[in-house]
Amino acid sequence: MGLSGQVPNRVDAATKEALLGLLDDALEAGWTSRQGCRALGLPERRANRWRRRRDAGRLGDARPGGGPVHGILAQELTAILAVFEAWAEVDRSHRKLAHRGSYLGRFWCSPSTVRRVLVLRDKHFRPRPQPGRSAKSPFPGWADLRPNSIWIYDSTHFTACGMTVLIIEDLLSRKWITHLVSVEETHTQVQNAFTAALEDQGLLEAGLERAGTGRAGTGRVDPGAEDGLNPILLAVSDNGSQMISKDTRTFMTLLAIAQHFGRPSTPTDQAWIESLNGTIKTEWPHLLAITDPAVLRAELDTIQLAYNSVRLHQGIGYVTPDDEHQGRGESIRQARRDGLQRARQHRLARHRAERENQPIPGAPDVACIDRESRTLTQTHLTLSWRGALVRGPEKTDRQLRLRRRQPPRRMP
Repeated sequence: MGLSGQVPNRVDAATKEALLGLLDDALEAGWTSRQGCRALGLPERRANRWRRRRDAGRLGDARPGGGPVHGILAQELTAILAVFEAWAEVDRSHRKLAHRGSYLGRFWCSPSTVRRVLVLRDKHFRPRPQPGRSAKSPFPGWADLRPNSIWIYDSTHFTACGMTVLIIEDLLSRKWITHLVSVEETHTQVQNAFTAALEDQGLLEAGLERAGTGRAGTGRVDPGAEDGLNPILLAVSDNGSQMISKDTRTFMTLLAIAQHFGRPSTPTDQAWIESLNGTIKTEWPHLLAITDPAVLRAELDTIQLAYNSVRLHQGIGYVTPDDEHQGRGESIRQARRDGLQRARQHRLARHRAERENQPIPGAPDVACIDRESRTLTQTHLTLSWRGALVRGPEKTDRQLRLRRRQPPRRMP
């Protein structure tokens, strides 16, 4: 049994049966019940209770906690499992299943009771199928990474004056090309904004000419055909109604402009124009308080000029969008790298020239002792790289090196 000393408070039925067997053997041998219990380390009252439970066939311990008076009944448990089998794929939640039971008149239990019953019976809801992650479609191969090759546009709202601003930006140079303030968001605003932007960049005639000499004389440009007649621009946008409308698609085709749409509900596919919209409202917050559309138009014109020609853009290496758009960006960035290198070399040369680590000609500094001649000689001391003063090069290695101070002790 593995017992020694007093019998523990809780033992299993087999241990109880063995102890009672020993006690019966002691009684048959002429021992009294008290003597046998004292020898076994078992209270006599406890032994008598075990005898009564053995005679009743209940020697094992009962389940702790007893039977709660508010516990569910057997028919309620069966009803919960039946409703789970029938409605689990529809409700997919123990809370809904609890209300489903009362809705059908099968059982009335709390959601926690339903959950406990299902867990104890190893019943689990099947998780809902999750849609797969969509892949971002790349830009077509004919779209070069140069200014005026990929444009991106979007609309942003200024609620104080009830206006919507459609902004077109060059994706590579980050130049704010044009904007249109309007109370509507339709294909008309898209057409007007792109017409103004193409005229500003001198691409309107090229677009009309490219579309007029389309493939096989049809007047249409096929971006996937290897005929040398690629679209002049790639217009990137989200899936707004004014961007995907039939009129907008027809207008873009007439000007040899291809469209590229981001994934639905994925604004990061248009991160460039979203960043521009946020920058405008963050760095010029007074725009959000303007209530007059004419004032908003005038302020946006001023801010556009400052954004393109004054503000340094982090995304293109801290040059202005005008510099990047006109091809000066790389030369400016290279000039800064060259300037940093020249400044470093100048600082090194200046500090090296100002260091006082050379001996003063003709000035005695310290007396050295020649070990062989036992005579005092004067020499110049030089500050070594570790901060110690050492003898000048005109003396031999046999002379002592005198240090004015000890080098700093390094930490282990």
